[in-house]
Amino acid sequence: MSNTGAVGPIARSPLLLSIPVAVGYIPLGTVFGFLFVQAGGAWWLAIASSLWVYAGAAQFMMIPMLVAGLPIPTIAAATFVINLRHVFYGLSLLQSLPRHPWAKSYMVFGLTDETYSVLTTLPPNTPAATRVWVTLINHVWWVIGTAIGALIGGHAETSLVGLDFALVALFAVLAVEQWRARSSAKPLWIAIASYPVALITWPAHALLVAIALCVLSAVLLDYLSHER
Repeated sequence: MSNTGAVGPIARSPLLLSIPVAVGYIPLGTVFGFLFVQAGGAWWLAIASSLWVYAGAAQFMMIPMLVAGLPIPTIAAATFVINLRHVFYGLSLLQSLPRHPWAKSYMVFGLTDETYSVLTTLPPNTPAATRVWVTLINHVWWVIGTAIGALIGGHAETSLVGLDFALVALFAVLAVEQWRARSSAKPLWIAIASYPVALITWPAHALLVAIALCVLSAVLLDYLSHER
């Protein structure tokens, strides 16, 4: 499969790079804003959450925790644990972060699973400004989705069941882009094989085990490649 798709002129446009993320973020952000308002939160707090927390899954988790009246430190601790994986994302992007302190700080803040997936398909010589714009535009899509959902939740009695397919579709698109950006399909096949193994060996924690198997496989492959 050709690996030139991620390095052509179109791929250098931050807006076009962010389109696959927008397809997932706007519907999912809409669901979050809708659920937040339906749970009793103010519409502007939903938008503020997406502006200042911007944690995806952790924001959905936050809704029932707030309804249950859990203290803020407990919610913050749970959010930290859920997003701990972003530390490892950031470590792999250290060499490509912009030098400007504010731009670097924002990229660290705005690094989500989907943004990381897009950034890692870019060629090494991609300008830092392009990476910052991709991160910012992805954030904007999430906020727009949240605002739409918050307004719908405050003025209509309707259900948004079914929009959760957008997350699956989004990750499918990003997986294909990752595949196209690499000369070897080994990472994809390792990931496909890891989850069934994890599901059989430890079904209660299959995702965590699958991620661990992928990481161990990557380390082993890197070691073997240096031994040759």
